[in-house]
Amino acid sequence: MEVVLEKKDAADWVYRGEGAANLVLGYSGSAPAFIGKVMRLQKAPINGSKSMNSPTALTVHERLLWKDTEDIVATSNKELACQLFVKHIMSPLLGSTHVDSGMRVPASKEFLELVEKNVICQRPASRVDAAKVDTQCDSVLLMSDHSLFPRGTHEVEPCISVEIKPKCGFLPSSKFIDEGNAIKRSITRFRMHQALKLHQGEVSEYSEYNPLDLFSGSKDRIHKAIRDLFSTPQNNFRVFLNGSQIFGGLGGGADSTDFVTRGKFEDALKCVIQGGDGLRTMSFLLLVAETVHKSGVLDRLLEVTKLDNLDIDGAIHAYYDIVSEPCRVCRASGKEKMSQRYLSLHSISLDESLKIVKDFLIAATAKDCSLMISFRPRKDGNPGSPYDNLYLDSTNQFFDYKVNFIDLDLKQLKKMEEYYELDKKIVSYYNQMVETEERQKKNTSTMALKTAN
Repeated sequence: MEVVLEKKDAADWVYRGEGAANLVLGYSGSAPAFIGKVMRLQKAPINGSKSMNSPTALTVHERLLWKDTEDIVATSNKELACQLFVKHIMSPLLGSTHVDSGMRVPASKEFLELVEKNVICQRPASRVDAAKVDTQCDSVLLMSDHSLFPRGTHEVEPCISVEIKPKCGFLPSSKFIDEGNAIKRSITRFRMHQALKLHQGEVSEYSEYNPLDLFSGSKDRIHKAIRDLFSTPQNNFRVFLNGSQIFGGLGGGADSTDFVTRGKFEDALKCVIQGGDGLRTMSFLLLVAETVHKSGVLDRLLEVTKLDNLDIDGAIHAYYDIVSEPCRVCRASGKEKMSQRYLSLHSISLDESLKIVKDFLIAATAKDCSLMISFRPRKDGNPGSPYDNLYLDSTNQFFDYKVNFIDLDLKQLKKMEEYYELDKKIVSYYNQMVETEERQKKNTSTMALKTAN
């Protein structure tokens, strides 16, 4: 695509949402080259001059880590390296039919500055305070808008899409998990992180969502997971109608779904889901659940997340060997027993250490990605549709559907230490919370006994 995005083009790109590192815009103009596309812009932290993903070469150790993929190592541009990571690493693992690596398009600084100005009022305050559009980038990533079907703006049939962040769908069983972190083997990371987020004010209440339900393979448990996500969407569940968001948070999270929100969503479904008032939402959630079950895409995602087979408690030791630094974890433990426990990890070859960390980072990408499922009512007499289809018994409708993975970002090697520290914080707070609750129960029981006597 021989085009450069200039200042005059900025007004045609509208805010869709954002994550920690990227801002997403949808196209509202009439240029054929951009219809049905979304744009991902790099963000830069407010409190520093360096970009989160500055266009510089990978570090020496990152080049070593990805040495088996020449295209990634050969590029001197980190943004392009991220795109090549999706193309060469994540696409083969998750299936090329479900992954779009996109294409990079040149963009002027004036375009990026005006986009920043245009969308700032729509961004969540917490995101605005943390980061801005990185105007030092010289290109943006253009991708298909997976909330639509191709040429979706010209389709007669409406299109409804759901974006789900599945998170980690298994409990770790690594022998390298520290005794103090044993709770990780029985409580999901998502659940433990909820406790910390609630404490820090990032969420207003616990989500009942359990990733183990979504990845279970059981239609009933998958349906429960989808209902739980709808009840407390936070930043894990969003719905789009013809490309426009109608449910869920934008760049931050959404509180629990109240009566008014449910009513508005029920009304919005009229053009795509048949049924009386109060029944359309139930049918839609069932449609999503049955599609997740039938498509089997989460089986593949689960395999990729399980590349993390040592947990961060094990992988962090391999990381320090790769960067040729004394292991801070072993040093901080100050216990001979701990040093002996991880001696085997510090005795393996460099190639083995590289594989451990490489697999961990690929798994981290999979755990953070989103699943986009799009539906449209199937037209009568159109058996030749190239898309998969599903019959929804409750509405007597056939739907075409397609499934795509998005947000498959390349994780920086230096984030290993951040992962370790965050994991430690999550587990520590959860353990403290459980201990506090147990003490309170014990005190309450003791007082009840005294009162009874």
